[in-house]
Amino acid sequence: MQHDDVIWQVIRHNHCSFMSKIVTGNFCRNPYNVTGICNRSSCPLANSRYATIRDHEGVFYLYMKTIERAHKPNDLWERVKLPRNYEKALELIDKHLQYWPKFLVHKNKQRLTKMTQYRIRMRKLVLKVREKIVTMPRKQQKREARREEKAEKAAVLEKSIEKELLERLKKGVYGDIYNYPVEAYDNILNMEEMKVADVEEEEEEEEPEIEYVEGYDDPEEGEDMEDFGGFVQGDSFSDEEPDEISDDEEDPSSKRKRKDKPKGDALHSRSRRQGRVLIEVEHDDGVGERHEARH
Repeated sequence: MQHDDVIWQVIRHNHCSFMSKIVTGNFCRNPYNVTGICNRSSCPLANSRYATIRDHEGVFYLYMKTIERAHKPNDLWERVKLPRNYEKALELIDKHLQYWPKFLVHKNKQRLTKMTQYRIRMRKLVLKVREKIVTMPRKQQKREARREEKAEKAAVLEKSIEKELLERLKKGVYGDIYNYPVEAYDNILNMEEMKVADVEEEEEEEEPEIEYVEGYDDPEEGEDMEDFGGFVQGDSFSDEEPDEISDDEEDPSSKRKRKDKPKGDALHSRSRRQGRVLIEVEHDDGVGERHEARH
């Protein structure tokens, strides 16, 4: 037969494996303790009627113990799953602990609130990106540094040897017959082909430049031609008058021949008449001379 007072006297005054004594007080490490404090009302061993809330992989359960199941340790605790909604979980606690002591009801609701809050904080921390501190052994760091130095030296040495061999091949030091790896030769040929292709692409991409050039090399020459335009027109009219007079004096047979000439010859003769330019040259002596220039 279970007696709660006897059990509490033994646990409190003799020995309890779950009790931990510190300066601030006595605490209980039993997972079924609803408050975590070692006292008479909160001890799950010294109370035949007890209730608490536990967490299993993010799911909350309400555990209840009664005196009727004390003789069966395998079925001692009754477990009820609580919903994820906080308000519905409180309603379910009120329903199952309706006639239980008010102290246990209040402590179970308080425990549910704290557990809900830390579950929310856990989700936020999981979603938040944080820096992860990783320790690196000093020996491993030194070993990697030595390997990097050796690799750099080897790479510089290989490049210098390759350059020297290429210079000797260009100079013809080894003659016409060479014994060198084919892969290196193919790599060099590919590099040269890529350079040539790049140069051709650049030439194709270059667009022709548009340049603007003046119509007259000497601006004074254009002004001179404008001045002579009046002389050309005057001469053309003066030349046409005697031709018309001579046409009247000619015989009608000659007029017929002229009519029979094509229009192209008339245009050609007119252009030749208009091409005459009179140039006046004044000397220091004051004597003006007139010269005819034909173009």
